[in-house]
Amino acid sequence: MFTGIIEEIGTVVSMQERQDLLLWNGERGTGFELVVAVTVALEGAYEGCSIAINGTCLTVTNINQNHRNLTFGVAPETLRRTNLGALHPEDKVNVERSMGVDARNSGHFVQGHVDGTGVIQSFTRENDSLWVKISTPSAILHDLVPKGYVAIDGTSLTVCDVDRTNGWFSIMLISYTQQHVILPLKKVGDHVNLEPDVLGKYAARSLGGALDRVEAVEKQLQATKCLTTGLAMVAMVLAGAALVGRKGT
Repeated sequence: MFTGIIEEIGTVVSMQERQDLLLWNGERGTGFELVVAVTVALEGAYEGCSIAINGTCLTVTNINQNHRNLTFGVAPETLRRTNLGALHPEDKVNVERSMGVDARNSGHFVQGHVDGTGVIQSFTRENDSLWVKISTPSAILHDLVPKGYVAIDGTSLTVCDVDRTNGWFSIMLISYTQQHVILPLKKVGDHVNLEPDVLGKYAARSLGGALDRVEAVEKQLQATKCLTTGLAMVAMVLAGAALVGRKGT
């Protein structure tokens, strides 16, 4: 578990496919390894520990104290869900060690399980703050609400606006945050990792069935209302026709 409070900005050393990774049965297989140069994250690191890179929970597979870098295994599902597969040497990444049980949480509960990516649409300055608009699929927008949490490349941020019709949401960075995360270093069109607030996701899932039933009842009531209105109009027409008939006789 993480907090979304970035501890340092690391530098990618390499992101490459390896053919000689050791498997559980002693055989060798193909996989991807990410190597990141860090400083703070070396403190207390051990093989098998979890560290978030751009908000993605990864397992440390090797520690090189001499070169001050960490190696991580990257699974195929991780490559599909995140922007890690697009990393190149010298790229900057957000780094956060897992949260200690006695630590204060100044952000929110971040699992490091990225739901998908978004695309940066615009940067807009307002005084010393920076607006960022990001487009993303409806499945992710569904879990975002104004003033709720979202982790963007692992950074705990507050959602400002959500436009589900046009498929985007916005956040604002204060000047301090701008200097300590990688988001301002990116360009329009770049992809960012997104993880909506886990508590909000579970709440939405638990209420999802009830909301679906309420919506179904509302649709039935609307249909009944339309039918009742139609029958009333028919009755009025028939009554009018009967009245005209009586007057004619």
